[in-house]
Amino acid sequence: MKLSQFQFDLPLNLIAQHPAKKREDARMMVVHRQTGQMENKHFRDILDYFDDKDVFVVNNTKVFPARMYGRKEKTGAKIEVFLLRELNKQNRLWDVIVDPARKIRVGNKLYFGDNEELVAEVIDNTTSRGRTIRFLWEGSEDDFKAQLEALGETPLPKYIKRKPDEEDKERYQTVYAKHEGAVAAPTAGLHFSRELIKRLEIKGIRFAEVTLHTGLGTFRPIEVEDLSKHKMDAEYYHIDDMACRIVNKAKETNHRICSIGTTTMRAMESSFTAQKLLKPSEGWTNMFIHPPYEFNIANALVTNFHLPKTSLMIMTSAFAGYELTIEAYKKAIKDKYRFFSYGDALLII
Repeated sequence: MKLSQFQFDLPLNLIAQHPAKKREDARMMVVHRQTGQMENKHFRDILDYFDDKDVFVVNNTKVFPARMYGRKEKTGAKIEVFLLRELNKQNRLWDVIVDPARKIRVGNKLYFGDNEELVAEVIDNTTSRGRTIRFLWEGSEDDFKAQLEALGETPLPKYIKRKPDEEDKERYQTVYAKHEGAVAAPTAGLHFSRELIKRLEIKGIRFAEVTLHTGLGTFRPIEVEDLSKHKMDAEYYHIDDMACRIVNKAKETNHRICSIGTTTMRAMESSFTAQKLLKPSEGWTNMFIHPPYEFNIANALVTNFHLPKTSLMIMTSAFAGYELTIEAYKKAIKDKYRFFSYGDALLII
């Protein structure tokens, strides 16, 4: 398939700038793959589509405050530093993106905080905007993490045209977030409140947790027209025995398995057996799912409405079918669904 087939015009007023007042009050479009039927619902209605012993698989990654603002030595120029991942804990080496990049060279020092609480040195160029930096910190690991927490801000995507506030610290995080390492929230999971999870569990629905630390690669623009030539950045994932037992029991007894989000789906599709059962593993996945693709584990998907020409929209179309996905997106625009990270949900069954 071609990248240009995933282009559409989105009115800017449909890009959600704030989350729904209550998580589960977000709207939800339900798309039935067999019949092509589409329904307008709210996320709390997800209860009506699943039964006892069905399984929801969620991504329990936790977003850390990855966006920092520093000053360059001598000139004092303001520099945005986006932390991607820690490369070496002992030496405090981090893979980052800097903006504006042209001003930042190897050997430069960057100062963070009003009183220069943190200092970092640029030690390598990785891409045009990518750098490796070393934080010059003598204190303990806990104190270092506390400094990052204090000086960093919630990494809201750039299309949210406002500064993050206190509410975002809680709302740009799932209620089941556990393992820190993501620079973007697994947004399908943002619709779950603790109360809704409790009601689903009372109905007999089981939850299995996997981890995939969402990196910026998920959102990096695809620059090739032929989708088979696109290379994804690798992201760390972990699937344990417990998750496999819950998922595989449901699979063997013909119960529904719903992937909450495209990141969860990528983790599962990176780790299955010849019998199409989920298997425990951890490592790095650079899997890019595009049509045609046969899914091995989940038979339902919750996702948000995504940017045109992104890997997320393309994976959705691999699951729902290209024509049905395009129809759903047209309907979403017509019915004024809210798009992207703080937007509304799409349930494909």
